[in-house]
Amino acid sequence: MDHTNQYLLNFKGYYFQRFLAETDILENLADFEIRDDDVFIITYPKSGTIWAQQILSLIYFEGHRTRTEMVEIYHRVLFLEYNPEKVDYVKRPSPRLFSSHLPYYLAPKGLKNKKPKVIYIYRNPKDVLISYFHFSNWLLTLEPSHDIEHFMEKFLDGKVFGSLWFDHIRGWYEHRHDFNILFMMYEEMKKDLRSSVLKISSFLEKELSEEDLDAVVNQATFENMKLDPQADLDHLLNSANCTRTKDGHFLRKGTIGDWKNHLTVAQNERFDRIFQKKMRDFPLKFIWDIDEE
Repeated sequence: MDHTNQYLLNFKGYYFQRFLAETDILENLADFEIRDDDVFIITYPKSGTIWAQQILSLIYFEGHRTRTEMVEIYHRVLFLEYNPEKVDYVKRPSPRLFSSHLPYYLAPKGLKNKKPKVIYIYRNPKDVLISYFHFSNWLLTLEPSHDIEHFMEKFLDGKVFGSLWFDHIRGWYEHRHDFNILFMMYEEMKKDLRSSVLKISSFLEKELSEEDLDAVVNQATFENMKLDPQADLDHLLNSANCTRTKDGHFLRKGTIGDWKNHLTVAQNERFDRIFQKKMRDFPLKFIWDIDEE
């Protein structure tokens, strides 16, 4: 039996989480009614999705910044392709905030009118691989792997939820002129969160006072997010019995260069060879280690 059938749903060449995916939603994605002031975060899984949701929510919602409204970020920043709670997106007041793992070719057609804003967060794929390996072993809705080698095979074949990392980032980057899009590097956000928040708010045309900027930056640090019940989904997943163990974390480490603690020399060299081959003419830069500038 092909385990991709149990955990993954192949829709138009892209793997969705079978547990969350609903074919009628996927069938209608292309024609999803886009508003000019919609904002989208696009990520490959395990590339800072919740972090970006937190930053967006803090920028747009004063009640989040001041901690006067307790609303989980997944209610503030809606997942486009997965809507398990049947939220009526049409009735949401503007501006609507969305996040998505969709490849560029499955994005709603209305995104191409250049008015809605798209922020694409990308992370070095070795750290994505390690984070994803731990995540898959923790979450019941994803196929576990007995070791890194086993998961790396699937990851490099694109046989995981999110499909092939290389295709995802190349697709969005090579079609960037079709969208009003800002590319943000996860590692640069880690190194200088304040500048990154300013860059994002400027792109969104949202003026933040110094006080508001301080509040966003402070509450969007990884350490503070882990303490924020609106941002950390552990309690939600554990209480819904969606996890294999109670000691994993949705927000695990969020560090740069954790791959060095996991990949063997041979695995790393193999990854490098494939990366060089697939990304040799790709202009976005990557940071592989915390010490890199």
